[in-house]
Amino acid sequence: MQIRRWIAALGVGLVATLGLSGSAWSAAPVTGAAFCVTCHDEDDLPDMSKSAHARKTDARTPDCISCHGASETHARKPANLSVRPAPDRVYGKRSILTAEERSAACQSCHDKDSKRALWNGSQHQSGDVACNSCHKIHANSDKALARAAEADLCFTCHKEQRAQANKLSHHPVAEGKMTCSDCHNVHGSAGAKLAKRDSTNATCYTCHAEKRGPFVHQHEPVSDDCATCHNPHGSTIQAMLKVRAPMLCQQCHTPHVAGGVGALSGQAGVTTPAAPGQTALITSISSGKNVVNMWQGRSCLNCHTQIHGSNNPSATNPTPQLMLR
Repeated sequence: MQIRRWIAALGVGLVATLGLSGSAWSAAPVTGAAFCVTCHDEDDLPDMSKSAHARKTDARTPDCISCHGASETHARKPANLSVRPAPDRVYGKRSILTAEERSAACQSCHDKDSKRALWNGSQHQSGDVACNSCHKIHANSDKALARAAEADLCFTCHKEQRAQANKLSHHPVAEGKMTCSDCHNVHGSAGAKLAKRDSTNATCYTCHAEKRGPFVHQHEPVSDDCATCHNPHGSTIQAMLKVRAPMLCQQCHTPHVAGGVGALSGQAGVTTPAAPGQTALITSISSGKNVVNMWQGRSCLNCHTQIHGSNNPSATNPTPQLMLR
């Protein structure tokens, strides 16, 4: 009955606006959205009385015709047809409308703000995702608008990200401290992967401001893209790194080696001479920087602690370009 009361209130408002007398109103045929609820009510439609689309005091509130069209043959079935035709625009699973056509009905109202300005050409729009693919209209609650349920809605399509978010090292999405829309604008963005800011780094810096710099000595991959080293949705490695150090670092940097000597202490040339006349890499007087120290359960980050950039003013000892403290 909520829908009928809403349409009735709308009708009364029209009477007051148009100045129709009681007799003239009673003689006028019931048309428009008021006619829809002579058949459709809560028996076949969910209650939406508390949703934004049911605000009677808001002039922007749409009615049935705004979204479904006039649907004359559906409202008044022609006598020569045995089956009532569907409304002009249907949005459910049996809809013959394209995703663009379904979204167009929503955009007729919801295209006035900057958050949706980049919808056309975005990944979701290009992938034939329509507004009603995520949003529920005939409902008092919409998962897409509820932070607690938002991630689960996104994960219905983004299953790889669901698996990553459940790994040991992850952003606190499952804990309810953040959600997908904290980083992504699902309605379109100038940034990569629908990032809210113009770049991946700018989006990360909204929380990780201490990594922004500027630094005297920049680490190029950090300045370029945080995702070079990190998987933002989750990883089995601490700090959401894509690969464990030192292997991560050695994708770009040559490891500390000497004379082609191997990495395990049992190999010839490491702690024992590889051949007569040669010297072992590790001796009682050798430095601690050697391939064994790097590989046997250790990490480049043990020494190169300022991996996101350094402000060390020293020219030498240590050389600041090496990202040492």
